Amino acid sequence: MSKNILAGAALTAASLLILTPGPASARAASAVPATTVPVAAAASGAAPAPATVARRLFRAWLRADRPAAARVATPAAVAALFAYQYRAPDEFAGCTGRVCRFRHTSVRVRGGLDGILMIVSGAKVTKVYRSRVLATPSAAARHLFAAWRHGDRYRALEAATGPAVATLFRNRYDPRGVAYHFQGCSAEPKGRACAYSYEGGALIMHVRGSRSTGYEVGSVGAIAD
Repeated sequence: MSKNILAGAALTAASLLILTPGPASARAASAVPATTVPVAAAASGAAPAPATVARRLFRAWLRADRPAAARVATPAAVAALFAYQYRAPDEFAGCTGRVCRFRHTSVRVRGGLDGILMIVSGAKVTKVYRSRVLATPSAAARHLFAAWRHGDRYRALEAATGPAVATLFRNRYDPRGVAYHFQGCSAEPKGRACAYSYEGGALIMHVRGSRSTGYEVGSVGAIAD
């Protein structure tokens, strides 16, 4: 089998800090100032800015206040946020359109999100993506593959580095194309290689990490028959 390895990203060495879900640090709270809706906007019934909605949800989570969170987010978004496994991100990175980010600046987390990403629609957060602690190499590989199959880059970043996601998403998944079969994960010098075989070759995901810190796909390649 001749090898044609696609470009990927090496996983940088850094420490991770994982805490159980719960109220977050005072530093995070101070990094996300309270916001108010302008009187004119409130009177006219206009939806608040995405940043306002995202901050309201984030602050409700910091207080462990689910009823307040439910007023500004869908049930699925609330459940996703309250399942976050790391300490609270300490920086509000702003919004691009309807996409708002909260990032870690002092803690290394798995995947390419670096914290929490919220999708805002009107006056509610409708979707929350988050850095995850995936307990096995196969869980990371399967999460990334499922995200690729659905064309969801943010979901992919929950389980893989930015360069790995960019490499995989260069080609769109074709449901009418070749069939992929998960072949499991095998040891390699710096982690695990998880393979999805298809007629004529295989997609290889190079996974790094540990059970205690979680796993992520650091790079993606392919081999051809």
